[in-house]
Amino acid sequence: MAAVAGGALLVTVAALVGTAIERADGSLHVNWPPLYASWFPHLGPGTPAALAVAVVVTVHGPSLAARLPWRRLVLTGWAAALAWTGSLALVDGWRTGIANRLTTAYEYLTVIRRFDDLGPALRDFTHHILNNAPDHWPAHVAGHPPAAVLTFVGLDRIGLGGGGWAGLWCITAGTSAVAAVLIGLRALTDEATARRAAPFLVLTPAAVWMGTSADGYFAAVAAWSLALLALAATGRALPRRSPGGAPMRAAAALASGLLFGLTCYLSYGLTLIALIAAAILLLTRTVRPLPLLAAGALAVAAVFTLAGFSWWEGYRLLVERYYQGAAAVRPYAYWVWGNLACTVLITGPATVAALRRTLAAAPAALRGLRPSAGPLRAPSGRLVVLVTAVLLAVLVADLSGMSKAETERIWLPFAVWLPAACALLPAHRHRAWLAAQAALALLVNHLLYTGW
Repeated sequence: MAAVAGGALLVTVAALVGTAIERADGSLHVNWPPLYASWFPHLGPGTPAALAVAVVVTVHGPSLAARLPWRRLVLTGWAAALAWTGSLALVDGWRTGIANRLTTAYEYLTVIRRFDDLGPALRDFTHHILNNAPDHWPAHVAGHPPAAVLTFVGLDRIGLGGGGWAGLWCITAGTSAVAAVLIGLRALTDEATARRAAPFLVLTPAAVWMGTSADGYFAAVAAWSLALLALAATGRALPRRSPGGAPMRAAAALASGLLFGLTCYLSYGLTLIALIAAAILLLTRTVRPLPLLAAGALAVAAVFTLAGFSWWEGYRLLVERYYQGAAAVRPYAYWVWGNLACTVLITGPATVAALRRTLAAAPAALRGLRPSAGPLRAPSGRLVVLVTAVLLAVLVADLSGMSKAETERIWLPFAVWLPAACALLPAHRHRAWLAAQAALALLVNHLLYTGW
């Protein structure tokens, strides 16, 4: 409770100080610091469904997670996350909450027609990143490698064009991250730990921004890459077509690499997922998946490079573009801790409480990674190391200065893993913590109009 009080204090101070700064000089470029949001109390068509999902998961989630067959639990978790995220999005209505989210002037769908001739568009991609370039890309297109916009170009090509389909794609794909994290947790810790975490992975406040944001889709791609790496490293839950399941482990490693490569071409900052991947290899004491992982990632890089896009050139120009916009005046001295207040809001009070336990146990768990210590066998210790790696990735992203504001959206790929720490909370208090998670999400969604 002391940790939760500290988190609430951090959010309060960030709101008060941020509001004072914004009123003084407008340098934060957000209306409701630390979130990119505006004060707008409202109800909507998704309100009854959101309340119903919150009650069902809070009351029945822990018991269902404990007794459902594993595969059914994974699918049920995804379906519940889809219902939770979709209903929260519909609080703002179909058009405002879903269909129009990715059609604004900053978003991907405004440039679909410029990719009718794909080859020249990719070869020319970096020439339109800077603000002073001719026909410069909108902010989100310029701020990401081309795999991001190409996803929506692909949807358009197969007849699923427009904001409605794009929004549904992001919500459906993004919520699959719950299934991926469950699979990864089971492989790296044990099934009991994954089951305890399941309701918290579903009922996360991050769902407010998962629907509808392309970063939710990016989060799922990254999560599946890490889950497949965990399967490749441990061999758990893979069909054993040969002793040790070698062919399936190899396939999982290659698929993990392909998805990691795609992750890097969806968002420059998600190269930090490599820190979590390194923790997975440390936990499993193996580098066997590494050659195929690297081969998959390099294959994706080769395809984009041969098509004419240079990742390094794109990143260099992005940094320049970043400081041509609001980032040039957004104060680092505020956002370096204001971003952490955003993280409290997207992960919720239960996660804050669980992270207190994680950090308390981290020194002993990390000492257990020493070669002389032998394998780290305790599932709770393995969970602590995994969550600590996610926190390290968040810290690096924060200190980089390339995440000043809007991290409630940008950090979704890290935020989907942090509620796993809630498996460390006492089981008899899970329903109370789930109620707190749901209450925060419902309050944010109904009191604020979020920009994503």
